[in-house]
Amino acid sequence: MSDSLGDGRGNPTGAQINLYKRWAQGGLALSIIGEVQGSPHFAEKPGNLVLNPSADLESFRTLADGGRTNNANLWIQLGHAGAMADVPISLAKGPSALDVPGLNCAELTLDEIQAIPAEFARTSALAQQVGFGGVEIHAAHGFLLNQFLSPLFNKRTDAYGGALKNRMRLLLEVVDAVREAVGPRFPVGIKLNATDQLEGGFQQDEALTVIAALDAKAIDLIDISGGTYFPGAPSSSDRAGSGPYFLDFAERARANTKIPLMVTGGFKTFEQAESAVSQGKADIVGLARALVVAPDIPNKWQSGQEKHPPFPRFNAPPEGGVTAWYTMQITKIADGAEPLRADELTDAIDVYEARDRKRHAIWNDHFGTG
Repeated sequence: MSDSLGDGRGNPTGAQINLYKRWAQGGLALSIIGEVQGSPHFAEKPGNLVLNPSADLESFRTLADGGRTNNANLWIQLGHAGAMADVPISLAKGPSALDVPGLNCAELTLDEIQAIPAEFARTSALAQQVGFGGVEIHAAHGFLLNQFLSPLFNKRTDAYGGALKNRMRLLLEVVDAVREAVGPRFPVGIKLNATDQLEGGFQQDEALTVIAALDAKAIDLIDISGGTYFPGAPSSSDRAGSGPYFLDFAERARANTKIPLMVTGGFKTFEQAESAVSQGKADIVGLARALVVAPDIPNKWQSGQEKHPPFPRFNAPPEGGVTAWYTMQITKIADGAEPLRADELTDAIDVYEARDRKRHAIWNDHFGTG
């Protein structure tokens, strides 16, 4: 998840270190820090981390060390928001120029595209250097690498557009560059959409073809998710549902790869998680919001307790409001504070937005962006 706990200058905070210690103490095997950027120019939010040679590497070392509490693992998720970059601190650029309601972006030049694998590789090497346990390449949820895969975003006519083999070219180049930078033994995963859930977007059959191509690469884990943060699009994480979202796709993907599969999204009960693994549909279960409402849910499930953690119910929340509530609940965990109530949704949104406005100013002053 994007924890949104950076200091506005791209560096970790004490609260963020506390968060990953807390989750590690709760019994999980692996945490993945959402949206760690290689540069400050295409961030998803002003609470993102920026891991590059100018970063406060000591604070990153402290964060990596905290994430190893209780024999847990802590990876960083390699981010680049591309066309979805946060406008107050970025100049949004994607595979193609777009001007649609809620989204305006310029087109990346060929030189800019060809520099991206090296940026991902540099961030990965630094993550290894400061002690993180691995990296996950983010190619889901409408961010840059997913944009290249999607024919809705990618209208290019050069070697990076058109047929799927061209639309997946950048992703495969990033995978190769990251692996070369970290060597053969450092874990490298990838987060991939099963589908964008948008008409005319990246679909399941194309995702299966990408997974078959990844099977020939040195990847250690494929994290299957779906949906997009495209303005106005329904988010998988906000939709109503009683079960995991992408297990059927994972079952189909088994025929295309020998790489271990993690499925993330919609797991709310012990029985759902146990069934996914026992039936062979997933090797690893990815939990997000379950860990926000119950930070020690892995320990409880292992001991047979609280198999159905309590999830909040919201009445007609605004777009993005539920994400804001869960983000602020993450902050409560990090601060060791009392949890939010569902009826505090409006207050949580107000605090979330005010915090981002404050950090927008800090980010622009520090990085000279915006």
